[in-house]
This record gives sequence, C-alpha cells and structure tokens, in this order.
Amino acid sequence: MSFTVLVAPSGFKESLSADQAADCIENGVLRAFPGVTVIKAPMVDGGEGFTKALVKATGGVLHQMTVTGPVNEPVEAHFGFLGGSGELTAVIEMAAAAGLSLVPRDRRNPCLTTSYGVGELVRAALDQGARRILLGCGDSGINDGGAGMAEALGIRLLDGKGNLLPRGGAALAHLTAIDMSGRDPRLEGVRIDAAVNWHNVLLGERGVARVFGPQKGATPAQVEMLVAAMETYAAEIRRTTGIEVGMAPGCGASGGLGAAVSGLLGGELHPRYDIVMQYLELDRFMAKADLVITAEGSLDGQTPFGKVPAEVAARAKTAGVPVIALAGTIGKGVRLNFEHGIDAFASILSRPCSLEDAIFSAPKLLSRAAEDAARMVLVGMRLGARSRFTSEHRRPEAANGGVKTGHAAVQCATIRM
Repeated sequence: MSFTVLVAPSGFKESLSADQAADCIENGVLRAFPGVTVIKAPMVDGGEGFTKALVKATGGVLHQMTVTGPVNEPVEAHFGFLGGSGELTAVIEMAAAAGLSLVPRDRRNPCLTTSYGVGELVRAALDQGARRILLGCGDSGINDGGAGMAEALGIRLLDGKGNLLPRGGAALAHLTAIDMSGRDPRLEGVRIDAAVNWHNVLLGERGVARVFGPQKGATPAQVEMLVAAMETYAAEIRRTTGIEVGMAPGCGASGGLGAAVSGLLGGELHPRYDIVMQYLELDRFMAKADLVITAEGSLDGQTPFGKVPAEVAARAKTAGVPVIALAGTIGKGVRLNFEHGIDAFASILSRPCSLEDAIFSAPKLLSRAAEDAARMVLVGMRLGARSRFTSEHRRPEAANGGVKTGHAAVQCATIRM
C-alpha cells in the first residue's frame, strides 16, 4: 500500500531552520519507512525564514545589506522582492535585523535592544521602488514597541526637554511627544501589510512585556519597567494619531513592533497565516497526506495561540489527517494541544542536557525522534491490519463466544510500503 507523510515543521530557534528541521525529520522517517512518500513543507510564521521562503516560492530576488542590529552594532541582514507580475512587493522579516538570535546571550536586555535596523530595511526597500511591503513579525529580541524602526523612518520620539529618546524600550517611559513631521513621505504611497501573531497585545495581563520579556532576558523588575514604558508609548500614539494600539490584536507582535506599524507607519496588521498561506502550498499537500509530522523548539500551553504546530494541526484536522508534533522541550499546559488537532507529541530529548548540548545535537536528536515516532506509527498500522484480518476470518461460533477452531494463530500482517 502507498503511504504519504507530510513533514511541516517550524524552525528551532537558534538551532535549526525550518528547512533543516524538515530534512532531519525526513531522514528519520525514511529509516523507519524506507519506501514511504515524504512531502516536505517547511513552515514560516513571520519570523526567521519568512523572507527566503516567500522569495523562493515566487521566484523572487534576495538582497543582502548591513544594518544596525538589536544591540546597536552592525549586522548582516537581508530583504527580498517577490517574483511574478503585479506591484513591486518587498518582503522583510524583522528578525533579520532585530531577532533574538542576533542578541548575544550576555547582552539580552529588552530594555535596551532596538528595532532601528528594521526601519533601515524598510527604507532600503523604498529606495528600490517598493509599492507594497510584506513585513514578517516574529522571533524578536526587542521590546521597544517598534520605536527604533519608526526613528529610522524619520519619526522623532522626544522627552520633556524636546530631546530624542535613547534607543530601547525602557526609554519610552520618558516619552512626552511624537514628532511626525520628518516621517519618510514615501510611506504615504506604499502599502504595508504585517504578518503578526493576532493573539499578541501590547498592554494588559497578557501584554508583550509580561509574556515575552522574560524570554528575552528581562528580570522581573525590568518587566515592570517595560510595562510602564509601553503604557506611556500607547497613550502618546493615541494622542498623536488617534489610533488605539494598547489592546488591539497584533499590536504586541515582535516586542510591540505591530504597534508602530499600525499607529505610526499607517500599515495594516494581519493574522500571519492569512499572509503566509497565500504563498505556501500546505493545504494542497495536506490533501495527499496520510500522516502529518510537525515540530517546533517548544510545545506548551502557548502553542495554540498562533504557533506553527497548532496552525498545521488545525488544517490537518479539517482534512481528517492525524498529526504528531515533535518538540525540543515540553512545557506547562501542553495537553491543551490535544484540543487543537495535535494527536500525539513527544520531546526529542531522551535525557537531561544543557541548552548548548541540545542546540549542538538538535539535528541528530530530531532525526532520531522522527524515526521513533514513525516506528510507533508502523506498529499501530500492523496492529490495525491484524485486527482487521482477525475480524474478517473469525468463525461465527467464535464471535458468539463458542470454541474457535481453524487457525491456531494469526500472523501479524506486514504492511508493504
């Protein structure tokens, strides 16, 4: 019989890209199912890999450039243009200029990191004539509300003495005025569509600083500083532009970058998969699949709120295809994922190890976990075949509780792949 496995993982932060993760899973599956058909559909969600995936899918062009990184030092970044006809569309992922992977571990302080380089990428796209910008939001190392990006595009954020604020999220606590007079005039003629996690808000108990600040290195005291700074920032945006960004869906995306896109640049926020799925072919592949394997660095109670495994699982559930999720770590609330289309999950870690060891060994660990999962599926298929075979050949008297005669035993059926 034929059997098709759709491999649709996200990347593992600071370890494996989505393409690399898909290759690792494929290798593991093929060790267990030598003749199986594997379809690889590496997934992006607006974070790392967003630009390259969309450029590749459309036959576009990628551009490299140096920008200001999140710790105010130069980094190599990139942006691209989609291929095909129609308006000239640039693709930018904010992680290329302000991603967490660009912040050295000993300098992870979201009170200080900046999105300035993202604005430089936008400016470069405008220099090359972009009429539309697709901005991917995810995997950020900042919590400056997109203030740095806005500054790079000519918007001045001022303190009570009329001085420019220092870069970084904490400085926004001293914001008293936003001067829009120097905003790049080309923004009026370009459409900005940002792919964001729709569940992320700027303020409140689930505001960006509280939920994601600690992941970016913030101490409890720094989290409270950032909360206060984001409240001041949202109030000043509302006073200046009339746009409410505090609790608007998506405005908390990428350390609050969504707030600047919506409130200061005149862009529009979209649930990220509404944009991504226009260019990827997941649903078409899903129709061919008998099993889906997805993966991400962490699987927990946050996964259903916009993460790749949950999106893949939701689409698989609609298509009636079972889903296995593999993860580097299994966290609190993980069983919530059973309610969102994931049928089984497993950690790729078989023993305790340091984060550095896990990152270094990720390719081997993921491949082995995929092989283990595939072998479990094979056992289930054989048990199912045995059950059907036994049922079809059971004598009536045996089915009714009488003494079974005939075959003394039924051999386990072998599935030919």
